[in-house]
Amino acid sequence: MKKAIVSIAFGLTASLIASGASAQATLNGVKQKGFVQCGSNPGLAGFGVPDAQGNWTGFDVDFCRAMAAAIFDDPTKVRFIPLTAKDRFTALQSGEVDVLARNSTVTMSRDTQLGLEFPAINYFDGQGFMVRKSLGVSSAKELNGASVCTQQGTTTELNLADYFRANNMKYEVVAFATADETFKAYDAGRCDAFTTDASGLYAERLKASNVEDHIVLPEIISKEPLAIATRQGDAQWSDIVRWTHNAMLNAEELGITKANVDQMKGSENPEVKRLLGTEGKYGEAVGLPNDWAYRIVKHVGNYGEVFEKNIGEGSRLKIKRGQNALWTKGGLQYGIPVR
Repeated sequence: MKKAIVSIAFGLTASLIASGASAQATLNGVKQKGFVQCGSNPGLAGFGVPDAQGNWTGFDVDFCRAMAAAIFDDPTKVRFIPLTAKDRFTALQSGEVDVLARNSTVTMSRDTQLGLEFPAINYFDGQGFMVRKSLGVSSAKELNGASVCTQQGTTTELNLADYFRANNMKYEVVAFATADETFKAYDAGRCDAFTTDASGLYAERLKASNVEDHIVLPEIISKEPLAIATRQGDAQWSDIVRWTHNAMLNAEELGITKANVDQMKGSENPEVKRLLGTEGKYGEAVGLPNDWAYRIVKHVGNYGEVFEKNIGEGSRLKIKRGQNALWTKGGLQYGIPVR
């Protein structure tokens, strides 16, 4: 009996040592490589897209740059790996990428069955519909009998089925493997409506043969919390993702920007001091230097700056902050305190 207890105790100790060692595996690997390998969407305007020279820009892209800034003090130390919706989770599970920043909805099944974590919801979204103005439709509830273009391997298909069933309407699915194929089919007139996350509708609309011929219908038919994903079993790496997001939110709330972050380092506000690393040793808790958040804001900006530059009302997409406004301004974005 004593041997069994000793054996069990040894097994638990070995397991804890192993989990503790693996908890730093991703950060150590990233440091050894000298860059963050980021799984990205190669074709979603405003969120992630490379130009002809291979230079990536976008809201999700800037999150990966923020992580590189926190780790290396250099936002360029990122390699972007283009991934389809079908391949994105497999690429993360297999270690092909270190982090997935690719407009991915977190759901219970994805959180519990894929071996993944979703530490930061960086964009609250919802599924909608786009149609041609010539269709004469002003509401999704007028789409009975419509053909709808959608992308395979996404939550979009399930939401579409749920919505039409709940409203006792018939529809025909026209599904494609990639977002690009799906929108091209819609633009070519192969279906009456196109459905995806509302953010994606505004992005894809820019590719239309005539942008002004298309409208986004008012209904939002689902909750789509778009999150950054990591592998399970590496708590430290997930914490880095979580606190990169929180740092950008807290910086916006505290009025810290790329332009004034150096000046703000002299602030006597205790919240600012903790965030920018002039008081306390909060970076050490996640294996980063204590000026990790300063680096993020200095190189990339706060959440509001990144939002406005890439997808906000001053960008081509012209998306309102809406649910992605700070909690102090009626939104859902809420930075967890650094203390």
